[in-house]
Amino acid sequence: MVELQTLTDREILDLRGARNPVDPSRPYLWFTERERTADGRIEDVVAIFLTNKECPFRCVFCDLWKNTTEERVPPGAVAGQVERALARSPRAQHVKLYNSGNFFDDQAVSRGDRLRIRAVLCGFRTVIVECHPKLVDRRCIEYAEALTPALEVGMGLETVDPHVLPRLNKQMTLDDFARATEFLITHGIAVRAFIMLRTPFQSEEEGVEWAQRSIGFAFSIGVECCSVVPTRAGNGVMERLHEQGRFDPPSLRSMETVAEYGVGLRRGRVFMDLWDIERFYTCRTCGPSRGKRLGEINLSQTVPPRIPCACGS
Repeated sequence: MVELQTLTDREILDLRGARNPVDPSRPYLWFTERERTADGRIEDVVAIFLTNKECPFRCVFCDLWKNTTEERVPPGAVAGQVERALARSPRAQHVKLYNSGNFFDDQAVSRGDRLRIRAVLCGFRTVIVECHPKLVDRRCIEYAEALTPALEVGMGLETVDPHVLPRLNKQMTLDDFARATEFLITHGIAVRAFIMLRTPFQSEEEGVEWAQRSIGFAFSIGVECCSVVPTRAGNGVMERLHEQGRFDPPSLRSMETVAEYGVGLRRGRVFMDLWDIERFYTCRTCGPSRGKRLGEINLSQTVPPRIPCACGS
């Protein structure tokens, strides 16, 4: 078996499975969740996962392509998805528009769709979108200036580990991330960093250390919110890396350690991503309680006592 070191786009594509069937007239998922705001309130956020063209960056760890299209969706489709989801969601003051890629990629979300979406969002306080640092440019500023809600841009920092970041096919350096962050903050746009907990090519201990270092780096350059994402398998490449002993998902204990560390810094909000948290439970006795505790940390930004269990995990 050929070992995976630094992979090309072609090699990553060759290891993929099938996409999920999606409908360009509908978001593939939407729901309302509670989140702590920058000013300390706990409020509802409508999270909409848009259906559109796949991101042009083929990151090693990404599985978001599963719910994307291979070609551009018709003009007006993405804006229609936003309208559809909001019409069927409880009233909220904040909205996340996550499109499995880059909101300011014209191939994924056209300029016309962005203008129509802007009009739909006039009743919200904040809107959070995602974008690759290399696609952060004047379009972000022009959009923010004409937008009624405050714009927040989420960008994947992933890891500051110098031995790993170049191997993720992210096509980004830490300088790229820092420049994009400075550009956004200078123009009054808040930044949310997505940080991976235990990337490929890291041991459990290294995963914790570099996630903590990544949080510190993000705050040092002005990021306001860090969202830590436990790395998961499920895209073909990660399964191959697991077979080679180069990847394992993090433990629930590591998730707790990193969340506690980040919140303890008191430099900004730190959230542990709890999507599909059940897959990280190794003990049926303490797992659900510890998952609930992580949710409490997310909302309170405080560290309650740990939950003891005989399992020792």
